[in-house]
Amino acid sequence: MNKEFIPYEQALELKELGFGELCLFYYGDNQALRIYHQSEIYDDLVGAPLYQQAFRWFREKYGLYSEIFVDDNKTFGFYITSFIEEGRLDKPITRQFNTYEEAELGCVKQLIEIIDRKAEAYS
Repeated sequence: MNKEFIPYEQALELKELGFGELCLFYYGDNQALRIYHQSEIYDDLVGAPLYQQAFRWFREKYGLYSEIFVDDNKTFGFYITSFIEEGRLDKPITRQFNTYEEAELGCVKQLIEIIDRKAEAYS
């Protein structure tokens, strides 16, 4: 079931970017997934969002849309598209992976990198 959740390293990066939605599981001090009651959630915990929850957050907060695909060679990739200005569509980003899960993680990493670059451009 762990493969349904964003890994600790990327979950921590999401938290640093402002992700603060309630999650089913959280990473504690030992970076292990655990269910916490809402009254037990404190700042040191790192939310472990489902992939779909993280992708929704990127769409709603940053206007970044992503899609995982499989090609004729049975390799997986992703597109990331952004509507930055009205009527403008950024060039899709594509990467290739051996499994769907690798493509999901690669896509999340790329989305985080895009937000980090935008933040650096404004600082």
